[in-house]
Amino acid sequence: MTETANRASTRKGPRGKGVKIERIYTTPGVHPYDEVTWEKRDVVQQNWKTGETIFEQRGVEFPDFWSVNASTIVTTKYFRGAVGTPQRETGLKQLIDRVVLTYVKAGKEHGYFASDDDAELFEHELTYALLHQVFSFNSPVWFNVGTKSPQQVSACFILSVDDSMDSILNWYREEGKIFQGGSGAGLNLSRIRSSKELLSSGGTASGPVSFMRGADASAGTIKSGGATRRAAKMVVLDVDHPDIEEFVETKAREEDKIRALRDAGFDMDLGGKDIVSVQYQNANNSVRVNDEFMRAVEGGTDFGLRSRLDGAVIETVDARDLWAKIAKAAWECADPGIQYDDTINAWHTNPETGRITASNPCSEYMSLDNSACNLASLNLLKFLKDDDTFDALTFQKVTELVITAMDISICFADFPTESIGQTTRDYRQLGIGYANLGALLMATGHGYDSEGGRSLAASITSLLTGAAYKRSAEIAAVVGPYAGYARNADAHKRVMRKHQAANDEVKTLDTIDGDIHRLATKAWNDVVALGEKHGYRNAQASVLAPTGTIGFMMDCDTTGIEPDFSLVKFKKLVGGGSMQIVNLTIPRALKKLGYTGETIEAIVEYIADKGHVIDAPGLKPEHYEVFDTAMGARSISPMGHVKMMAATQPFLSGAISKTVNLPEDATVEEIADVYFQGWKLGLKALAVYRDNCKVGQPLSDGGSTAKDKAADAAAEADAVKVEKVIEYRPVRRRLPKRRGSQTTSFAVGGAEGYLTAGTYESGELGEIFLKFGKQGSTLAGVMDAFSIAVSIGLQYGVPLETFVEKFTNLRFEPAGLTDDPDVRMAQSIMDYVFRRLALDYMDFDTRNFMGIHTATERARQLETGEYTPDGGQSGDDVEDELESYAQSAPVAKAKPAEETKHTATIPVAEVKSGAGAASAREVSSDVHSSAELLEKFQGKAADAPMCMTCGTKMRPAGSCYVCEGCGSTSGCS
Repeated sequence: MTETANRASTRKGPRGKGVKIERIYTTPGVHPYDEVTWEKRDVVQQNWKTGETIFEQRGVEFPDFWSVNASTIVTTKYFRGAVGTPQRETGLKQLIDRVVLTYVKAGKEHGYFASDDDAELFEHELTYALLHQVFSFNSPVWFNVGTKSPQQVSACFILSVDDSMDSILNWYREEGKIFQGGSGAGLNLSRIRSSKELLSSGGTASGPVSFMRGADASAGTIKSGGATRRAAKMVVLDVDHPDIEEFVETKAREEDKIRALRDAGFDMDLGGKDIVSVQYQNANNSVRVNDEFMRAVEGGTDFGLRSRLDGAVIETVDARDLWAKIAKAAWECADPGIQYDDTINAWHTNPETGRITASNPCSEYMSLDNSACNLASLNLLKFLKDDDTFDALTFQKVTELVITAMDISICFADFPTESIGQTTRDYRQLGIGYANLGALLMATGHGYDSEGGRSLAASITSLLTGAAYKRSAEIAAVVGPYAGYARNADAHKRVMRKHQAANDEVKTLDTIDGDIHRLATKAWNDVVALGEKHGYRNAQASVLAPTGTIGFMMDCDTTGIEPDFSLVKFKKLVGGGSMQIVNLTIPRALKKLGYTGETIEAIVEYIADKGHVIDAPGLKPEHYEVFDTAMGARSISPMGHVKMMAATQPFLSGAISKTVNLPEDATVEEIADVYFQGWKLGLKALAVYRDNCKVGQPLSDGGSTAKDKAADAAAEADAVKVEKVIEYRPVRRRLPKRRGSQTTSFAVGGAEGYLTAGTYESGELGEIFLKFGKQGSTLAGVMDAFSIAVSIGLQYGVPLETFVEKFTNLRFEPAGLTDDPDVRMAQSIMDYVFRRLALDYMDFDTRNFMGIHTATERARQLETGEYTPDGGQSGDDVEDELESYAQSAPVAKAKPAEETKHTATIPVAEVKSGAGAASAREVSSDVHSSAELLEKFQGKAADAPMCMTCGTKMRPAGSCYVCEGCGSTSGCS
């Protein structure tokens, strides 16, 4: 390759002691960039509400299998340099090289690689994995690494504040610097004395809630990273703090104020001009509860609130009464969440250094005060093989590769404060995780809320963290353990044994999780043995983050640990336009469950119409749970979410960014029970959200927010309802008077015939004529009628794929040998004709799924073990096939045949939906995201904020929200 002149040195030879890099994906002597087909795209982004063009960059270069959404988000979010200047990055190669080569250079300088060969292999494997969306680093890496900006790689920070004015003002300053850089921070205010205690001067202290007001105003003023979204922050207070009740009720009381102001006519939507008049809206609040308090709740006893000065009990409260107030506040406004202090610190690897008192804004990173964590997430669906088995060995190898890169980044990283930098360099906390768990479970036929689903998730998470700590111990053998390891060695090794013991408790239920678990068991055995000998390079290794923006970068169907958001999705198309599609893992799941052919097609068609699987034709009720989603007609129960978190928590260094959604009619007692069961099941943190509990959630029309039920009823009584009925009908696209055509003579079983195919100017098939038998014979008449029927269907937009599915493999005479080298045997005339049409007019992806190949492709398969197309469209992403469906439908243009030529290599038997056009259809003009599409199916507004950048309704991602249109998030990742 010549695109980048400054790649890692190709000098060979031994370097000495270092990590040996294993080949995973790459081909010796071939750079990963040379194995894919690249294309140039125009990225134009608009705010659909205002019509304003907010971004435009034309001619950006991406692999042809990257979706429009992924390339748009990467271009707008991660390309560096001013648009329109020579310094602006113009393609994915430049972006990946900027990051990867920085990591390689630092790895070589700090002695991570055993040889230059290992350094080069590390470069190629890391490049391949990023290029093929196998994993992604968190956003700050893409923002900063390899630029002239400070090399900040961390998304998550934990600060500290003491009981002094200097410390409190320093908190404001440090938090502001972090927000300015586009990241988020959390801290615990429990060291600040309460408003019920005295100052040294004799006056009464202000209390932490008072100081929260100033920090909230600061956060609301500083736009995060110079963008339009608010800052992300977490505020924690211990349950034994004397001001705990004031803290608990703070945001609930502000919600009452928002409601009153809204009813008085003020604009109280998120981002509204009057919302700034209320306080405490820029932070997530959490109560840090300990086992003593939870046992008091369980037993119905009193609990003491303690002085911050000497720890003496200054007030006694009824534990259940305080617990009820926490649940009621969460019922009213979704705050506060809960953090379980004793559970968190029982899994703490560095207790000799200090306790864990707080978390980052999304609650997945929990570690020492004044520390930072850089994150990366693996795309689980990339490890699901064609035979529906999980490639656990490759998953382990990729985890080891990525954790190596993440540790290298700390060697060159910059931090917002010196104290954060020092703690992070001393303890080297990492946060590897994954995305697409929900899609993986569905594709393998597991319900999210099922024992099988939880067993599979637990096994994968155990292997993830086991592989990460195994590599951490191997790196420690090369460059030494983290600086704080010596004083915490016993505690760290104790936590490793706790992880190992938890792994031994996993009960596997089938082959897929059994195979993963066996590999995880071996990994944990290696972790304990290697750690005993070498120590560990990293105090922490894993978390489960929201994966909002990077989830879109990897074209994930689901984020983090979340289930699928909905079964029907909104999808942008190449060249503009959009479609409503059925989740592409659904046909694969149906096939895994034993459904075939027309049944799969009928179920997918039903889902496309209804948005759910209830009463879908041919679908067994016992399989409904596989297709349960976060939202919609069959939404997962609150305890289903909690149990999934509990299944994975014992295998994580940190915690899980996830919000447990409850319906609007959920009770305060149900929220209290969810929080209580979280403690019982060993979670580290838990947050809830009751539908429509917050007033300040804008509706899709940009008007005022959801009103109280009484107001709604009055409005409905006065309103004149006008129902607009829109009927969509297919439009016939006639061929031009003069059109190109080709005639193929053929013989099937000794019987001769002729096939004439006419095409549009684009090269798309529009008509066929079959001549078989003498003119005037019955057979000739039937063939003429059949040809006309197929031709009209093609002109009305029926995809050729649908005809090929229906008419290939039909058996009747004449049948047998043909004179066509590409189709040597045919089971009937129809079988031959539609195989020939498929070869001439269908893209390779779809033909490959159907098992229809040319003689040349079959020959290459025998040589290489892979089918290599000699024409047609390519891509290794399932979404590409759907895009070809959409392009052949009346609502989208088809690409000319000459524009889709390629030389990419496609794995044999790549799984595709095979659902015809059932999963792709036109979207009405008022739908701009999957959240809005779900509103259409549900008939009610989704409780989510609008993106302040592009106006699209956001959707949940962990405990944050993420925009499908531009990738903006309300969190810190």
